[in-house]
Amino acid sequence: MLPRLIAIDLDGTLLDSVGDLHAAIVSMQTACELPHASLPEVKGWIGNGIERLVHRALTGSMALDAEADRFQHALTVFKQAYHDINGTHVTIYPGVINGLEWIVAHKITTGVVTNKSREFTIPLLQRMQIDRFFSHVVCGDDVANKKPEPDALLHCAALANSSPHRSVMIGDSVNDFRAARNASFKVIGVSYGYNHGVSPAKLPECDRPDVIIDSLAELSEVLA
Repeated sequence: MLPRLIAIDLDGTLLDSVGDLHAAIVSMQTACELPHASLPEVKGWIGNGIERLVHRALTGSMALDAEADRFQHALTVFKQAYHDINGTHVTIYPGVINGLEWIVAHKITTGVVTNKSREFTIPLLQRMQIDRFFSHVVCGDDVANKKPEPDALLHCAALANSSPHRSVMIGDSVNDFRAARNASFKVIGVSYGYNHGVSPAKLPECDRPDVIIDSLAELSEVLA
């Protein structure tokens, strides 16, 4: 039986957006008189929303928080830079359009579920001309708790009038996989993406997705 809802992560699953994020981080670090992070460093920091990304760029740590006033200034600079370049250095991963067209052809409701703020998500989807595929978009600032908490997925399921057991999450990171398990969704992982530099296949068994695919073009085989 085909799922009623397919929820898909944005950065690292649908779009390779690390170029935009890196450029915005470099602008922020310049304003804060900090050394510039490399693109691979920024790629490793992605996954928990913009606020966490800025903390990591300021501290060089995955877990530490920057001092509050310094963080607020850096976040303001980052957001302005990101607004200015949003979608400039972004590509759609191979197979994404084929996969989305298959989903639509089979009349499965599709939603984007991302930790990215709505102010950046909607313009990005529109600029990349993939907004037409999605009935629902749930962003990090639409719910009380971001992924890996289940809030966003459960909200998307409610919007789609789908039970969690008839729903699938597709993502690239452990945050996606844990959110899906916490929401009782089935879990499909993509082998590419970010995930802090760790392949989904090498995660502990409790965090691994049910299935790993190399492209969304494989959905017709996996789901049919």
